[in-house]
Parts: sequence; C-alpha cells; structure tokens
Amino acid sequence: HLTINTVFSNLLMQNEFISFKPTIHVAIVCAGYNASRDVVTLVKSVLFHRRNPLHFHFITDSIAQQILSSLFHTWMVPAVRVDFYDADELKSEVSWIPNKHYSGIYGLMKLVLTKTLPSNLQRVIVLDTDITFATDIAELWAVFHKFKGQQVLGLVENQSDWYLGNLWKNHRPWPALGRGFNTGVILLLLDRLRKLRWEQMWRLTAERELMSMLSTSLADQDIFNAVIKQNPFLVHQLPCFWNVQLSDHTRSEKCYKDVSDLKVIHWNSPKKLRVKNKHVEFFRNLYLTFLEYDGNLLRRELFGCPSEADHNSENLQKTLSELDEDDPCYEFRRERFTVHRTHLYFLHYEYEPSSDNTDVTLVAQLSMDRLQMLEAICKHWEGPISLALYLSDAEAQQFLRYAQGSEVLMSRGNVGYHIVYKEGQFYPVNLLRNVAMRQVNTPYMFLSDIDFLPMYGLYEYLRKSVVQLDMANTKKALVVPAFETLRYRLSYPKSKAELLSQLDMGTLFTFRYHVWTKGHAPTNFAKWRTATTPYRVQWEADFEPYVMVRRDSPEYDRRFVGFGWNKVAHIMELDAQEYEFVVLPNAYMIHMPHAPSFDITKFRSNKQYRVCLKTLKEEFQQNMSRRYGFAALKYMTAENNS
Repeated sequence: HLTINTVFSNLLMQNEFISFKPTIHVAIVCAGYNASRDVVTLVKSVLFHRRNPLHFHFITDSIAQQILSSLFHTWMVPAVRVDFYDADELKSEVSWIPNKHYSGIYGLMKLVLTKTLPSNLQRVIVLDTDITFATDIAELWAVFHKFKGQQVLGLVENQSDWYLGNLWKNHRPWPALGRGFNTGVILLLLDRLRKLRWEQMWRLTAERELMSMLSTSLADQDIFNAVIKQNPFLVHQLPCFWNVQLSDHTRSEKCYKDVSDLKVIHWNSPKKLRVKNKHVEFFRNLYLTFLEYDGNLLRRELFGCPSEADHNSENLQKTLSELDEDDPCYEFRRERFTVHRTHLYFLHYEYEPSSDNTDVTLVAQLSMDRLQMLEAICKHWEGPISLALYLSDAEAQQFLRYAQGSEVLMSRGNVGYHIVYKEGQFYPVNLLRNVAMRQVNTPYMFLSDIDFLPMYGLYEYLRKSVVQLDMANTKKALVVPAFETLRYRLSYPKSKAELLSQLDMGTLFTFRYHVWTKGHAPTNFAKWRTATTPYRVQWEADFEPYVMVRRDSPEYDRRFVGFGWNKVAHIMELDAQEYEFVVLPNAYMIHMPHAPSFDITKFRSNKQYRVCLKTLKEEFQQNMSRRYGFAALKYMTAENNS
C-alpha cells in the first residue's frame, strides 16, 4: 500500500514539474513549395524529441502559408500552436539589400524579426528549414539562461573558412569576428534587442558595408556578422554541436567526438544530402529517418502537460464518442470522421487559368500502385490537373523521387499533387476526390479516375463545349462516354471512327459492360455511335458516368470508402440538385487494365463489408429524402426496383 502511495506521489510531483514546462517559441522563414516540404522534416525532428508545448512562428509567402496552415490544421498535434506572418509585407524592409545567395529576398528576413514577431514575445529560437534536431529543443531553450551582460544573440561559430577570406584568389568576404558565425540556428533575446535599437543597428551597418561590398553573398549571415564584428559583446557563442554544418570545406568533424554529442545537423550546402563529410552516411540516415517517419505518431499527448483546448480536436472526440463501438459497421462510420494529415502542392505548381472563363481541370485520386498512369495521363491531357495521392510518409518520398526523375512530370507546372497521408484500414476515396476538387482554380472540372486515359484533344473539346452548351448559365453535367480495353498495349484510337472500329473488332468494350452494365447504360451507347450533337439523358438507378461540371458543384459523400457506391451517390446528388446530364457526341475516355484494387477484393470476399455498404446506402438515401423532400422519392423506389 505504501509503495503505491509513494509511486503515486512521485508521479504527482513529476506531473507538477511537467505541467509548468514553458512554451518554446520557434521562428522559421519559409517560402515556396520546396521549402514547405523541407520544413516538415525539421518540424518532425523537433516534435519527435520534444517534451514541451511549442509555438511555431512562420514567416511565409502565400504559397507556404496555404500549404503549412492546411498541414498543421489536419495534423492536429497536441500542444502545438502555429502563427503566420506575411513575408510579402516585409519585403520592403530588406529589398534594398542586393543579395547573391540562393535564398533570395527571403534569406534576409531574419533581420526584421524584432519588428515582425509580437512585441510581448521575449525570446525565440530561429531556425533555417534545412535543420534536423537530434535532441530535445528544450535543451537549446535552456541556454538562454547562460546569457550574460549585453548578450542578445546565441550563435555557433561558422565551421567553414569562408570569412577568413582564403578560399580562392581575390575572395573578399564581409567583415566578421574570426571565422564568423552561422545563422542557421539563432537564439534571439527579442526584448533586449529592441531596447538596443537593433533595427537601426543592422541597417546602419548594412548601408556602410554595401558601399564597398555592393551585395551580400550569404544573405542575413553577412549582416549579422558585420554587426557582431563591431559589437562583439552582443554574441553568446553556442557550443558547436548546436549547429553541425555540413557544407563543403567544413570543419564540422572537430565538433563532435562521439555521435551522442550531436544535437543539431545543418544541411547548409546547396548539395544538401550529397555533401562531402566522412560521417555523412550517419547524418543522412538520421535525416532520412525523419523524412520517412510516420507523422501520425507525433500526435501523442504530452504526458502530464495539459495542452490548450483545441476546438477541432474536442468536436472530433465528441463526435467519435457518440458512435457505437459495438456496431459491426463502426470502422466504416469512424472513417468518415478521420482527419487525414494533408500536404497540398507537394511539388512546384504554377498555373493561371485562361482569361476566357472556359478553363477546366482534370480531377483524380490515386495510391502508390497507380503511379505509372501519371505520365500517360499527362501526355493525353495538356490542361491543369489536380491529384490527391493516398500515401504513407515513406511512399511520399518514393513518389517525390519518381516525379523528379520523370521528364514528362517535371516539364509540367500545371499539375497539383496533394498528399493525403494514410491512416486507418480503408481507402478514403471520396475524401481524396474532395481534396483534389477543393484545389481546382479553374471555373470547370472534369471528374475522372486515374485508370482512364482521356482521348487526345479532350481538354480543348471540353472548353469549346463550355461555350456551346452555355455552361456558365445552366446547371449541366457533361458526360464523357467511358470505354475499356483488356489489353495492356492498346493502340489508342485517334478519332471516334477509329474507336468505333475497335469496338466492332472487340479490342474495346463499353465500360463495365461485362460486370456492371447499369453504371453506364443511361449514356445510351447505341445512340452515341451515330450522334453528331450533344443529347440529354435521364438519371437512372446506379448511373455513374464521368462528368464535367462547374467548380461549385457538390462534393462527394465521405461515408463511402473503399469500393462501392462512391460515385453513384455523387451522381444522384447532382440529379437531386437538378443538373441536366448531357452526353458529348465526340468525347470518349478509355479505362486501362490493372490488377484488382485491395478494396474491390475486400468487397468481393468479405460479407460484412457488403452488409455495411448496403446499410450506408440506405442511410444516404434517407438523408437525401430529408434534404430534397418529395423529389428524392424516386431514388428510394428506383433502388427497390433495381
């Protein structure tokens, strides 16, 4: 009895101690698609080791803000707060400084943090995006207590010979104290810096030095060093294991006798992971560990550290607690509410929709096993594409390597790749479609699937149809007739006439003709063979055509996961909202063969899966009749007759 009490009181004391852990503030400048990807690895390494609440302050351009705000919103990590500051508003503060460094104007923004961050924030750790932590960041935060006198900047000495000026003939670096300091990791005492009128101090120094130096070579680092050269009392030198720099010509090996001494690794060479260092293999493995680490595992609560109430998280817990865990369809119902971590625009994206308001984006979703379809689709569809990819963290890196090694994919700036991270046992097909749809920035979208190759020229044909069928002022869903081949090597038909002859020869079939005729029967393929003008068709039970609609059309219903009814329900919803289905006479798409998906295999082999799907269908139809009243009765009767 005594032992239990002792353990309990020890735990309480520990708890007391833990619950007073201070929030650690971290500031990071992050701009563009690549830096937004890099910073995630840094954040993972910090979250992995941390025991304290964290508050990230991101100075971002609009791209990084969109990506990171969505990522943190869906990551839902406890005891983490994130704020964003608009880097574009700060440009005028530093744009007068010519900078040759590859970081561009954003490489100068750490100079203005005293002005940018909240005036009541007293101290902050500032990090570059190419940093990996190998220890708890609280250890670094504790170094603030060692600052003495007028010390306001904590920095590690530069580990290359850059500032010694002997790297090559006529090499003229900015002035620095000895080897100078590296600004990849900085401890800033903001309140004291403000009192010292830091803003004025660095500006005057920069203006003076630029008269002879003309531009910076290492962005903010040159200016920090020039200020320190004049005011050495400002700097508190950090032990070099707080910023082990892996640039070329580096002396970083003198920094650590043992791997256990390592605390922070800084990949500060443009070569990044390919840098020369005799221990680089070890460093690379550490980095790759976090790169491929499952970010969902970092959602753990901090032991004994009550985090601020997060309303999204609370609402989610409440919703989940209302589900009946004994319900045989519990897992299906739960999936509908699962928040999947989402990284939008994983690769560079650049596209401005055409000004004539006819532009259309192809929307699809996929997992790792369909990656090989991407190049073919890009060859068939030159317009913008929005793709949701369902991947693990490790698969996301495989995808990145695949894409970067593909000339076809790298030559396209108008494909948005949005990673939805894997969680749970189902393929959340409709969530993926919704993620891809929400990132469409054209007035129209063509809702396709990854296994289909659209006919050559479909993009332009759909844009012409927008005008011809007055899509802007009417509620229409334009149907693109779907066909399939069982041949892996198909000579893709260049015209409708060629397609019809392949249909007659038996190398092509109407889609799902053998197994699920109802899905596409209302398209009326017999009429399509001879049609020369668009024609209207009526909705029928189980109709699931591929359609082009306006961007504001309804999303997919998330309760349908894996195989079955995921598109049928969406088409039913379009019909309930009085969309007209109009078949295009000269459009077609062809389904390419592939192995059956894991989910269709589950559907075929697992009776419970089929039972739950039927239950969800019935509930969906009841919802429809509640929402659309009398008009929705036909869905109930059609289902009963089918």
